[in-house]
Amino acid sequence: MSSVDKNLSNIAFTRTVLGLLFCVIVLAVDELNPVKLFLHVFPSFHPWHLAALAAISGLYVVVSEFKELLYFAVKIFINSMLSIFFRDIEVIGKDRLPRHGPMIFVINHANQFVDGMVVLGTCGNENFKISYLMAEKSFKRPVIGDIASALDVVPVRRAQDDAIRGTGTISFSVPDSEPPSSPSSESLSGIVVESKNENDEAARAEASEPETVVLKLTITGNDGFSTSTFKVGDKIRPMGTPTGVKVLEILDETTCVVDTTSVSEEDRAIIFATGNDNSRGYDILKHVELHEIFEKVLDRLTMGGVFGIFPEGGSHDRTDLLPLKVGVALIAYSALERDGLSVPIVPVGLNYFRTHRWRGKCLVEYGDPVYIKPGSLKEYQLGGASKRLVCNDLLDRIKDSMRSVIVTMPDYESLQVVHTARRLYQRNSEAIDGKEKQDLLRRFAIGYKILYSGTNDNPPQAWLDLQERIKAYRRELKELGLRDYQVPGLDRENLDEEKKEEILSGIRVVYRIVHLLVLLALSALPNIFLNLPVRLMADVYAERKRKKALAKSKVKIHGYDVMLTEKLTFCIVVVPLLWLVYGLIMVFFTNFDGQTITLCFMCFPVFSYTAIISSEAGMVDGKDLKPYFLRLLPSTRKRLRALPKQRMELRRDVRTFVKMVGPAFGELYHGKSVDWAHITNELPNISKDFMKKASSTDDFHHVESATEDKKDL
Repeated sequence: MSSVDKNLSNIAFTRTVLGLLFCVIVLAVDELNPVKLFLHVFPSFHPWHLAALAAISGLYVVVSEFKELLYFAVKIFINSMLSIFFRDIEVIGKDRLPRHGPMIFVINHANQFVDGMVVLGTCGNENFKISYLMAEKSFKRPVIGDIASALDVVPVRRAQDDAIRGTGTISFSVPDSEPPSSPSSESLSGIVVESKNENDEAARAEASEPETVVLKLTITGNDGFSTSTFKVGDKIRPMGTPTGVKVLEILDETTCVVDTTSVSEEDRAIIFATGNDNSRGYDILKHVELHEIFEKVLDRLTMGGVFGIFPEGGSHDRTDLLPLKVGVALIAYSALERDGLSVPIVPVGLNYFRTHRWRGKCLVEYGDPVYIKPGSLKEYQLGGASKRLVCNDLLDRIKDSMRSVIVTMPDYESLQVVHTARRLYQRNSEAIDGKEKQDLLRRFAIGYKILYSGTNDNPPQAWLDLQERIKAYRRELKELGLRDYQVPGLDRENLDEEKKEEILSGIRVVYRIVHLLVLLALSALPNIFLNLPVRLMADVYAERKRKKALAKSKVKIHGYDVMLTEKLTFCIVVVPLLWLVYGLIMVFFTNFDGQTITLCFMCFPVFSYTAIISSEAGMVDGKDLKPYFLRLLPSTRKRLRALPKQRMELRRDVRTFVKMVGPAFGELYHGKSVDWAHITNELPNISKDFMKKASSTDDFHHVESATEDKKDL
């Protein structure tokens, strides 16, 4: 946020506070109360006259501005939910956002419906309203669908939601150069680009370019397979992959030709491998007509609207992006073709920590907008393979931009290694903000992938040994129940030989114990009666939903991406019901008067939220006290003493390794600011010079670190 925006925000907050205080003063002093002054001057009027007039005026305002007020109310509600379910949400890169719409947000989908809530709650720009495209299946869900309707979300019917399990099995083979066809064969398109004008020389010239060649495979069915169950334009999705391939041509009752251009190299080598020994089951995805949906989106973009789109198609808990759907590219080109709008496509990265757990953290990063290349509209309008080419090019640039605002890794274990390496590399005396942490973490993640790709998945033994030591360090922390930031403190306290330091250490322990007991006392009753029952039930409910979603999904690993959404949905329904039950108990089983019951009911949200914050602070105290109690146990005392030295040596070796191989990474190592989209795009084309420098680090762990590094230890 710029200094100007901060000043404006501070001024607006100050005006609001002063306005509220002025209203309190006016209402508290009869001589200043405008209502009472009016009634004193005009005694023929009664208070209910003014109340009725105000009520009618208020009703008129609500009806006339219903959508705006509902959107504002839902946004307040979402912000309150986020403050309860997340300990911290940090936003970086908001200065990259255009001031006004139209705009398209492309967002990675790692936490189901919570993703949309986080973007809506943290965008903070009142110049535009954010709407979303949502799966029709999800739009029909209670609670979630109601919130989506209030936000004016556009439901979209997805082919995978109505997938039909196919009969028999299929296998793939390479089609002949000129596949047989008959008069009854159906054909969608071939390698040749279709054009509205058959004499169009530009279309024929475009069709002759090698880049527009469509990669095809022939499907042969067995065991009851029949091409009569689908038609040209439908998709066939083999078991074991989320990718469906479009049917281009039906040759006979058991054979058809499909387009595999969008299939990844990994799937092409395994799932779509040719040969009869690769027979597998399949699903049929019927073609869905999206013209009407696109028209709604284009109309809102024309009016300056902002749409959030999840181009991966569905949420998942993988550590990298899924293949992007072409819809966002079609919308962008359609807006340019129909209305002349070159809509900025803004990547939004949602980086979660403890994704599926209560009170986690989230870092939201906005990237530089992506635009359609000038002059590519003509190629899009040619249709056929030329249209596919420009759409795929835009999708590739969108994918690169999305990867530039998140941290992607091959698997979860590698991601944890990179997180630990980043913390070890950072100097103990340094205090860096979220933006700098994210930048450093991304450098390590990209460097990790370059290290593997640049050495043909055969990195230097020194790095493999270092990686195993990092994993062992993480396992030791996990077994002891400690965090990395606590280890340097163990070292300092072990070296406190002076009596003064021992006294101060004892005072800190006593303070933390007293502070913990006070917090537990304050939060005990609200937690027991308001929070704990809901939390336990929500955990059980979310776990059941996770297993159900995992069983149905083709892309989820553990199904953690649905858990926080299910917990939030459950709490939205159950928490008010629990409060209502307590209210009824007070009405029928106590002697409280109406005002007391109303006051208690209104205090339930305050008590509940205060208990959450107090419990969280108490947990921090508990974690800080844990090392002191572990020292009392003979089985863990030696392990605690060894940890600081283990971390110091590991940190020294990480910094030495980075210092030795870093120059081979060029901009990634030397650059103060990095063009992440460019770096991501250039990963497959890594220089051969890197492998030579990386191989020279086999004995790096015998090298002492520089003097300046030692001082920081």
